[in-house]
Amino acid sequence: MRILMIIDGLPGGGAEKTVLTLSRGLMEMGHQVSLFSLRKVCDYPLPEGLDYQVVLDRCKKPWRKLTELYRRARLLDDAISKAQEKGEFDVVFSHLHKTDRIVSHTRVIDRKKIWYCVHGMFSFAYLGHRRGLSRWFKQAKIRHVYENSQVVAVSNAVLEDLTQAIGIRLQRQAVIHNPFDIDRIQQLMQEPCEMQGQNYIIHVGRYHEHKRHDRLLRAFAKSGIDASLVMMGNGNNRQRERLQALAAELGIEKSVTFREFVPNPYPWIKNARLLVLSSDCEGFGNVLVEAIICHTPPVSTHCPGGPAEILTGDLARGLSEMSDEGLAKTILDIYNHPPVIDDSTISAYSIEAICQRYLSLAEKH
Repeated sequence: MRILMIIDGLPGGGAEKTVLTLSRGLMEMGHQVSLFSLRKVCDYPLPEGLDYQVVLDRCKKPWRKLTELYRRARLLDDAISKAQEKGEFDVVFSHLHKTDRIVSHTRVIDRKKIWYCVHGMFSFAYLGHRRGLSRWFKQAKIRHVYENSQVVAVSNAVLEDLTQAIGIRLQRQAVIHNPFDIDRIQQLMQEPCEMQGQNYIIHVGRYHEHKRHDRLLRAFAKSGIDASLVMMGNGNNRQRERLQALAAELGIEKSVTFREFVPNPYPWIKNARLLVLSSDCEGFGNVLVEAIICHTPPVSTHCPGGPAEILTGDLARGLSEMSDEGLAKTILDIYNHPPVIDDSTISAYSIEAICQRYLSLAEKH
């Protein structure tokens, strides 16, 4: 089967890692996978044998924003047409909303072959801060892309948000949790870590406002834990400086380490006492599953999205109220009384099982 993945760049985020994990898994199952990135950025190693192409928009004209979607869709059409000289794609998976908007204008692919993979909560990430006409226009743009389309949602919460909160009617739909190359993660997590043997907790995630790093810093300060906090992720200097200033204001600057995202964060996760996610919303919460695979107890705000679907059974003790005090209390509890992580919890996210579910979408076409 010939499969095309399209995404708007590969910075160090969860959706981007999911695309590469899917691509690797599908290739290992004997399928041909092409990955078209709409930007040059790539913070992850690419799977060997992947047909990776950057479809770059080089337009510098002052009015480029007005024609961006149609212009970039034509560039994508050219790349797809050239690739299909070797044979048509059987299925196309588009990832992230910016990509979906461009793909929705493509002319060379049968719409029945296109699946939009929705990784986030639109009502929070895109509409939460908007009111009045601005909200109406944004919602209309979302509806234009997804109405009567085929959607894969990474969690039940994401699908409900799209169909109920926003009111999108879908032609076909599926909920498929993100895949994880469990063997590879457990191999990579054995590599050396400079903080091995030290007491620390870790947060891994991009510096984005909905990740609520401010809440994490305040909760860490309130917890009184005698450990370090490692904040690992990419972001601009201004964002980092604001967080460093807050850490100083809270009197914890000597206990907090800010580190750039690294291609292999698993040794850092494995050697941590626990991993914390402090978000206002999470489409799924990849890093929570990665913590479970590394046998590191995860803590997360009980925010709208996937965390409650991941942290079940004894792991549900790691779900906190969405407040500084609630998060501090849960961090302290899990730090002192970690939950049991068993292998059956881990195996549910195996790459083979998830890839097979993606393939079944094309087979039903």
